[in-house]
Amino acid sequence: MHIFFSFIILAIFSFFSAAALAQSKDKIAIVIDDIGYRATDKSALQLPKQVTFSVLPHTPFGRELAERGNSQQREILLHVPMESIDNLLLGPGALTASMDEANVKKTLAASIADIPHVIGVNNHMGSRLTQMSEPMAWTMQFLKDNDLFFLDSRTSKYSQAEYVAQRVGVPSLHRHLFLDNKIDEKYIEQQFHKLISTSKQEGAVIAIAHPHPETLRVIKKMLPILAMNGIELVEISALLPVQKVRISQQKPPSTDAKSLSE
Repeated sequence: MHIFFSFIILAIFSFFSAAALAQSKDKIAIVIDDIGYRATDKSALQLPKQVTFSVLPHTPFGRELAERGNSQQREILLHVPMESIDNLLLGPGALTASMDEANVKKTLAASIADIPHVIGVNNHMGSRLTQMSEPMAWTMQFLKDNDLFFLDSRTSKYSQAEYVAQRVGVPSLHRHLFLDNKIDEKYIEQQFHKLISTSKQEGAVIAIAHPHPETLRVIKKMLPILAMNGIELVEISALLPVQKVRISQQKPPSTDAKSLSE
């Protein structure tokens, strides 16, 4: 009997040790932004399914690539254009500082209806809008009502987005680095090595890249290096504070304009 209980205790200890080891493994998530405008964006489908697509709404190839990505069991984000400090061209589905709450939520609802299989949202540009707490509160309330999370692309160091998300109760994450601020393969490789070193320091990190041919070539070449460094490539949802279950079918978005409770 004593031997039996010793065996049980050893088995339980081994199980939790293995679980702790798995939890401590360094993790990287990669998000490919700006999917939807170019037919060549389909080349990103060759990346491992753990690489997330962030798709621009109301674009020529956005819906098709979201469908094809989802068929690969790939996670899909909605890449919402938001007003920038430099007044850059935003494209359709944009949120701006001049909008009221009803228009923000109506615009988000139309974008969600356009891009299927969305499990979360991240901002396209947005260096101005993400600094504004009120539009962010309206956005986060919409996400909460529709069971979506937010990834802050961190286009401004003064972004309020993640703080407001936490206040509203929306699961949130943020980008750690961009891989391809310069479309140059040597630079992108340097950024990938920086991504690895950041993961070793912080454990779990998120990189954002874009479907440029140069970027996709470098990512495909560099991905095997992750395993050599004991780093796991994971889906974006794996890094959420509370694990979310993949949404296989898009539910109709809520468009009611509830006021945020202060």
